[in-house]
Amino acid sequence: MKQTDRRRALRAGAAAVLAGILLAGCGGGPDEGAAPVKKAAAPAVPRATAPAGLPGMPPLLDPHDVYAADRPGMLSPVVKDFPSRIYVPNTGSNTVSVIDPATYRVVATVPVGDQPQHVVPSWDLKTLWVNNNRGHTLTPIDPATGRAGKPVEVHDPYNLYFTPDGRYAIVMASLDRELVFRDPHTMERKKSVPVDCYGVNHADFSADGRYFVVSCEFSGELLKVDTERMEVIGQQKLPFEGAMPQDVKISPDGRTFYVADMAAHGMWVLDGEKFTTPTLLPTGKGCHGLYVGRDSREMYVSNRGEGTVSVFDFRQNRLTKKWRLPGGGSPDMGGVSADGKVLWLSGRYDSEVYAIDTGTGKQLARVPVGNGPHGLAVYPQPGRYSLGHTGVFR
Repeated sequence: MKQTDRRRALRAGAAAVLAGILLAGCGGGPDEGAAPVKKAAAPAVPRATAPAGLPGMPPLLDPHDVYAADRPGMLSPVVKDFPSRIYVPNTGSNTVSVIDPATYRVVATVPVGDQPQHVVPSWDLKTLWVNNNRGHTLTPIDPATGRAGKPVEVHDPYNLYFTPDGRYAIVMASLDRELVFRDPHTMERKKSVPVDCYGVNHADFSADGRYFVVSCEFSGELLKVDTERMEVIGQQKLPFEGAMPQDVKISPDGRTFYVADMAAHGMWVLDGEKFTTPTLLPTGKGCHGLYVGRDSREMYVSNRGEGTVSVFDFRQNRLTKKWRLPGGGSPDMGGVSADGKVLWLSGRYDSEVYAIDTGTGKQLARVPVGNGPHGLAVYPQPGRYSLGHTGVFR
C-alpha cells in the first residue's frame, strides 16, 4: 500500500472510532431510551471525576451540578403521564387541597390525618406521602389519580426524607427526638437514632450521599449524620441566640449547605465537609424555605415574616433581587413548576397559596385553601429520584 493510501486508511479508521464514541455518548440518562442505548451510554458518565458516592446511589449526571437531572422537560417515565397538580397540606383543616396550576383553582379536597405537615414524593416517584404529624400516620396519595390510600401508622412523622440509594425512608420525629430509618415502601421501622437536640426538622444530603445535614429548630443546632452507618457524626450550636434553623439545601457544586433561619432572618452558609461554624447571610424577616431554580443558577428564599422572596445567585454568591407579595403574606414552603417558570409557596397564616413568576417576581395568583397550609408539593417535577421533603430531586 502506498504511504498516502495508508494515511487515508488510518484517518478513516480514526474517524470511524470517533463516530462510535460520539454515538455512544448520545444516550439518555438511566431512565431514558431502550436498554441497548443505556448500556452504550454508561461509560460516558464522568464517574472518574465524580465523588465516590454512597453504594447503590445513582451516579450524578454532572459531577459539578447535583441538580443536573432537574432541568425542564426531564420527567422520568414514571411520572410523565401524571397530571400536573399542587398538593397543599392544611395543618389546621386536616385536608390536602389539590390545585390545577393551569386554572389556579382547587379541583379536589382530600381528607387526611391529624395535623398534616408536608406532602413528600417517594424515592421511586410513585407515591405522595402526607405526613400527619399528630395523627401519627402517613397517608399515601396516588399522583396518577389523586386518590388517597390506607394510612400507615408511623409515630411523630413531622417530615420525611429518603436515602439517595433508595434503601431507607427517614422520618424526622421532631417531638420524639429521633431520626427513624424505615423501609421506604412499608415504613417498617429498621433503626431509631436518638438525638439530644430539639425539633429535628429539615435536611439535605451531600453530593456523594454519604452524609446529610439536619436542622434542629427548637434548640438552634445542626447535626451531621453518616448515611450508611446511620449515626450522628457531628453536632454544633448555631452562633445566634434563639436561632431557629429551618430548610436546608446544598449548592449545585456540592460544596456548600445553606440553612434558612427564621429567627436570625437569613441563611447560614456552611461547609458540610469541615462542619465548621457557619456564617450568616441576612435575607429577610422569617427566612424559611429554600428552592433551587431549574437552571441551577438561582435559589428562591421565602421570608415568611415579611411577605417577600429573596433571590440568591450561586455564581455571584450574593442576593440579587427581592420580590414583595402585593398586600403582604406569609410565604412558607413549596416548590418550582416542572418548566421552572412558576414558584409555588403556601401562605402559612393566610389560608392561601401563592404562584410567583420566576422571571419577573410578579404574583400570578393567590389561591384560597384550608387552614394553615404548610409543606406543599408541586408534582410531577423533573428528576430521577426523590430525596423527600416537598420535592428534592436528583
